[in-house]
Amino acid sequence: MELFHMDLHIHTVLSPCAELDMGAPDIIRRCIEEHVDIIAITDHNSSRNSRAVKKAAEGSGVEVICGLEVQSAEDIHVLCLFPDPERAALFEEWVKERLPRILNRPEKFGDQIEIDEKNNIIREHEILLVQGMNATADEIIERAAVAGGLSILAHIDRPVYSYIAVLGMIPGDLKVDAVELSGCLSGDEALEWKAKTGGRNVIRTSDAHRLMDISLDRTTPVMLERPSFREIEMAFKGESGRKILWPWGDLRTPMEIYQEGDLPMK
Repeated sequence: MELFHMDLHIHTVLSPCAELDMGAPDIIRRCIEEHVDIIAITDHNSSRNSRAVKKAAEGSGVEVICGLEVQSAEDIHVLCLFPDPERAALFEEWVKERLPRILNRPEKFGDQIEIDEKNNIIREHEILLVQGMNATADEIIERAAVAGGLSILAHIDRPVYSYIAVLGMIPGDLKVDAVELSGCLSGDEALEWKAKTGGRNVIRTSDAHRLMDISLDRTTPVMLERPSFREIEMAFKGESGRKILWPWGDLRTPMEIYQEGDLPMK
């Protein structure tokens, strides 16, 4: 097993709330600078730019997972990740069919730009992406699993767009693969949230909307054999030595803990 750092919540210029510096090669360059090994591209209700970022990452050493951040009918955000661009695109079609036909107003909400791996503009999307679809969060989670994907409840520590903020608690039988916390929380705070969520996998991410948001300090350290979707899936299940190494109550950085041979048990 090797130590990797993953950030499973990054937006691109396709998300109207993201800055225009969130282009495909720019994201990869920032990940290399920050030593981020694995990322997931999760634009609002769309996976269109994940393919461009994945292509831009070829030969860089950065593994790109294709996904999207889906907004439910209750206005809960769920990260849905998939093994390949094709399955992500199929899931997006299911989402698209259930999105209201409300047009984007770029002057109010921001641009929604689909790009290729070199940041060439392919098209601008007319339908507003930052809106709730006609499906509940529970239905989204179930559908993602059927489609071969993973689901993560996004930013459960925030007062809006989170499962806990909207519904008050996470049911014990909800088959979600992990919960996400804001990257600014300490390990001790995250451990408290882990207890509140029934011992579920807890990860931290950058939820990056601008390049400067991408940072090693906002990643989740994991032990994997190699960086891949399937290895992450195994880590969420705690299989064959794969582990999520956060959170824990330790002031040292993940690299310091790893180098000193004091890895925490799952």
